[in-house]
Amino acid sequence: MEEIKETKEPKWYLIHTYSGSEKKVLTELEERRKGLGLEDRILKVFLPVDHYSVVERGKRKIKAVKVFPGYILVYMVMDDETWYVVRNTPGVLGFVSSGTKPTPLTKEEVEKILDRISEEEAKEKLNFSVGNKVRVLEGPFKNMEGTVDSIDVEKGTAKVILKMFGREMPVEIQGEFIQKI
Repeated sequence: MEEIKETKEPKWYLIHTYSGSEKKVLTELEERRKGLGLEDRILKVFLPVDHYSVVERGKRKIKAVKVFPGYILVYMVMDDETWYVVRNTPGVLGFVSSGTKPTPLTKEEVEKILDRISEEEAKEKLNFSVGNKVRVLEGPFKNMEGTVDSIDVEKGTAKVILKMFGREMPVEIQGEFIQKI
């Protein structure tokens, strides 16, 4: 067996897993690192996801989408023992590497992955802008269509011009109850 180049400084590594098994592998690896007392060398196991605001069946939901299906990130000190534990975790196909030795991710690569959209940002991110035609999803104006007149990002609301009783009426509606059409 080839010796792994030991590092004293932890680095991020990309681990290839069976697609669809990322969460299972993440949980298994977390349990193994705690059970074997490797928390000081396998510091973090991470599944990178983006969060998107989507509308399903008339309801706005925050959906987590895997950034790299079939991969998880591990922040660890590379030595023979940690390499063996990660490599032999059920569901792990191997380290992403150049040749036989695991290749750590660069600082820039890690920053790009970690700076993904958080769940809070997805909630605030509106999928419409001033002038867009929208449909109201909930409340007393449900299924009515109108035009966005203004947006209050602080309050998360939009003023929508709706046609009611033969005239245009401005109505303030929560952003999560509006869908662009």
